[in-house]
Amino acid sequence: MNNQSVDLSKLCLMTGNANPKLAQDIADYIGVNLCDMTVGRFNNGESQVMINESIRGRDIFIIQPTSQPVNDNLMDLLIIADACKRASAHSITAVVPYYAYARQDRKTRGREPISAKLVANLMTAAGLTRVITVDLHAGQIQGFFDIPVDHLAAAPVLADYLNAQNYENAVVVSPDLGGVTRARRLADYLHTSIAIIEKRRPRPGEAEVMGIIGDIKGKTAIMIDDIVDTAGSLCKGALALKKLGAARVFAACTHAVLSDPAVERINESVLEKLIITDTIPLPPEKNSPKIEVLSMAESIGDVILNIQAHRSVSLLFKEVPIHN
Repeated sequence: MNNQSVDLSKLCLMTGNANPKLAQDIADYIGVNLCDMTVGRFNNGESQVMINESIRGRDIFIIQPTSQPVNDNLMDLLIIADACKRASAHSITAVVPYYAYARQDRKTRGREPISAKLVANLMTAAGLTRVITVDLHAGQIQGFFDIPVDHLAAAPVLADYLNAQNYENAVVVSPDLGGVTRARRLADYLHTSIAIIEKRRPRPGEAEVMGIIGDIKGKTAIMIDDIVDTAGSLCKGALALKKLGAARVFAACTHAVLSDPAVERINESVLEKLIITDTIPLPPEKNSPKIEVLSMAESIGDVILNIQAHRSVSLLFKEVPIHN
């Protein structure tokens, strides 16, 4: 996107310690420097934030996914927002590519919290005026906020990569019934059909594949999900696809939490490749020949530029024709 028509003099990009590389990539794409600031820890473990330049009257964008360590990164975001509010910033937008606690979006049993709502309340109370996020686990989390939320999809970035691979006879596979909409969106970009893994959960944290809805025999199956955590369900689903006739199996996931033993499972699985984005940084110890990382920096940068120029953000989300 051409940023020459955007007034960058009031734009200020900040980052905590959650994903400084993504923040730098976004800053490089937009053509600005990151704000001079320090985010550290006092000896007692409390967050320490120091902003070393004037931000009075500026439009702040804090790039801080709430990935591991979740509570430290979330607290840093809240304290940075509070510091900006007290320094008379004009607006404060949190760029939270990965929104923690998103899987706690409703009560499934008595006396459970709705932590995703609590996090939204905390962000608003800290002084945020807008939130930018990517592929929320549940879209209704946008309604937990009383401030604007720009909800980006990683599907265009994933689709651009997958289209370039020219996989023959591809089919997009949803890992469960709840992910059909996400699978359909990617399939429309790729102009393929979809299939669905039918499974049940006999116990919390466990999944049992019951069957496949759709035609996968002899095809290149591309599983799509928003989060890969321990990779147990992902690897079991890939094995089931292979046993039921898929020629090749790939997976694409937006947020790579990759809790142990996820990488070990992926390396030992029938998956040929796991494609992820950089909404969560991939530490060196979790690198694998099977893992391909795609950048969300340009997509997020375009949204920031449109917000700063008071242009429509929805125009960036290109529509694709419905696949018949």
